Amino acid sequence: MITWMQRHKKWLVITIWISTIAFVGAGFVGWGSYNYGSKGGVVAVVGNKEITIDEYNQEYSKLYSQYAQLFGNSFNKELAEQLRLSDVAFSQLLQKNLIMAYGSDLGLIVTQEEVAKELIKYEEFKTDGRFDKDKYIKILNQNRMSPKEFEDSIESSILFQKIQALFNIEPTVNEIENISKLLFIEDDITYKILNIDDMKVTATEDDIKKFYEDNKNFYKSEISYDLEIKELGLKSASSTEEEIQSHYEKFKSDYKFEDGKLKSFEEAKEQVIKDLDENFTKREALTLYLNLKKGEDSFEKKVTFEDSKLPFIAENIERIKEAKNTEIIKPFFENDKFYVVKLSKINPSTILSYEDAKDKVLIDLTKELKSKKLDEVAQNELKEFKGIDVAGINRASAAKIQGLNEREAIEFLNQLFASSQKESVIRVGSKAILYRVNSSKMANYDKSKDNFIKDEIKQVQEADLISNLLKKLENSFTIKTSIQTTKE
Repeated sequence: MITWMQRHKKWLVITIWISTIAFVGAGFVGWGSYNYGSKGGVVAVVGNKEITIDEYNQEYSKLYSQYAQLFGNSFNKELAEQLRLSDVAFSQLLQKNLIMAYGSDLGLIVTQEEVAKELIKYEEFKTDGRFDKDKYIKILNQNRMSPKEFEDSIESSILFQKIQALFNIEPTVNEIENISKLLFIEDDITYKILNIDDMKVTATEDDIKKFYEDNKNFYKSEISYDLEIKELGLKSASSTEEEIQSHYEKFKSDYKFEDGKLKSFEEAKEQVIKDLDENFTKREALTLYLNLKKGEDSFEKKVTFEDSKLPFIAENIERIKEAKNTEIIKPFFENDKFYVVKLSKINPSTILSYEDAKDKVLIDLTKELKSKKLDEVAQNELKEFKGIDVAGINRASAAKIQGLNEREAIEFLNQLFASSQKESVIRVGSKAILYRVNSSKMANYDKSKDNFIKDEIKQVQEADLISNLLKKLENSFTIKTSIQTTKE
């Protein structure tokens, strides 16, 4: 999903920025309470749009993941509660839907063609340069996302971009020059890097049990499926030369090389024979399917598979997941066999016992203890630390920071130049960087950085406009909710 995030950078900037508004305003916005009675799955209504509990849970999950990436190993359930992440997720969801409602009121729409054009740009979903539906579904399954959810996210992204286009503002020359000098202020600093892997901690059995009890809802089994399966191997149709030739002539456009060039009859013959055998076997498989439905035949084996271990291609896994309990699924073909599968039962995810979860719990607890130890050591060393001296650094000086990779160095510098503290600790993933600013000076104006500066200014200006827009929309659209956010 990293490519999706890169492609929709502007959408994510606004989305993450909205979460900041939501965090600040979650305790103050007085949306009307509403009792939904039988509609227990609805948590709010924005205008005419109902927001379901599933949407809310997905929003919280995505936000939790974003914060986990930002904070690294120091982020946990307790910190999420301190940050009132549930309130933030809910407020963010309402604000997103407000903006979407605004776009709809303006008559902005997103067509299926626009979604499809965006979808086929993803290299991850391609095989030999062409969109591969099976690969697409498989990758989404691995990311616990359905095609509809992913395509809805693309649709929202496109609509958001259309709304953003309404707020496209060009910064002035003076704005660009002055902001450039501020953004590229140069510091002489001393820094020292501490690594979480160097922290030594010990967890007792009581510590592990307490951590498990406090966090047991995060240790769950996978959903599993009880299946009954009947296999039917590929059988020869004993096709005549005339039948093979006829099938080829009728479907010759299906027989191509990877470069798109059509195969001759002789080049395609082996595959044509196999396709005829598959068609022949399919008729027997359908008869078998009907006999199984009538109880006139029986399944060969009963097996249980965890969600991540279902042994079929993505499209067929999707069919199993969409089936109802006791449903017999129509035959599908893969690995030179037809499979008739009965979904006997779906076993929901359950909280793992302490013994089953212990290994995972110990890993997570150790990470948390090491993270706390890292923070303690960093604070204890801060006043007297001796480190690496580096002069004349700015936001673009990642290459000057030794001991960090490029991504870590960029994150460190962004936090450094956003801080007003002369001496402090910055956490970057599994590392704590102690720093001391020895001196600072205003940077000289560098015209080559104009495009970067322009983008930064536009993002801030757009964010300010959307902030004001949200305030107006809250008064323009009726918002009813069954969730009460925390009040300050």
